[in-house]
Amino acid sequence: MAGKRALIKLSGEALAGPGGAGIHGETLTALANDIATAAGVGHEIAVVVGGGNFFRGVQGLAKGLDRPTADSIGMLGTVMNALALEHAIESAGVPARAMSAVPMPSLCESYARKRALDHMAHGKVVILGGGTSNPYFTTDTGAALRAAELSCALLMKATNVDGVYTADPKKDPTATRFERLTHDEAIARNLKVMDTAAFALAREAGLTIVVFSLAEPGSIGAVLEGGGRATIVAPAT
Repeated sequence: MAGKRALIKLSGEALAGPGGAGIHGETLTALANDIATAAGVGHEIAVVVGGGNFFRGVQGLAKGLDRPTADSIGMLGTVMNALALEHAIESAGVPARAMSAVPMPSLCESYARKRALDHMAHGKVVILGGGTSNPYFTTDTGAALRAAELSCALLMKATNVDGVYTADPKKDPTATRFERLTHDEAIARNLKVMDTAAFALAREAGLTIVVFSLAEPGSIGAVLEGGGRATIVAPAT
């Protein structure tokens, strides 16, 4: 069976482990192994990573920074994470290439759509840092943009819960999980798993989003094979 082309959206916090900040070595290694395993069976993988384990733009506003400056600092955090993932995935035995939407050629390759597609076609995992290179856009929106322009079959939103719920299941024991939603329903319900701009862009591009948990080893491969517990957000049929 031919592999899928998918984009995985990771938060920066996904790399932080129990410490909640920075990069946790064991967590990084486990995540890289899951990505490498999925790529190793023939799936074409791109990754968009956030930078919240180092700096979040909204935190900068509280420190007296303006939004463009705060978001620019956050973009640098995403590139740090992309470089760490590149090394960890290659250490797991799969070639990887970090690319940045913010040009910094002494550190990594600048993002270009055709070049990214070529890397993926040749079996490399492409890790996309730098967000969209513009302030006011979240990495969720950046992930929807890259998934659309790279013609991905899936946009995989990795979270710390196994899908989209009616409320935060860690706070509300009565919360129930959605099996399937349309983009319009996700926007109308103001579901916080991705921002509205990301859902709207995914709707326009006809992207299928799968919201899943990284808690279980092998969860990335399970989703790519059509298994695992997750919520699917897809175009209305």
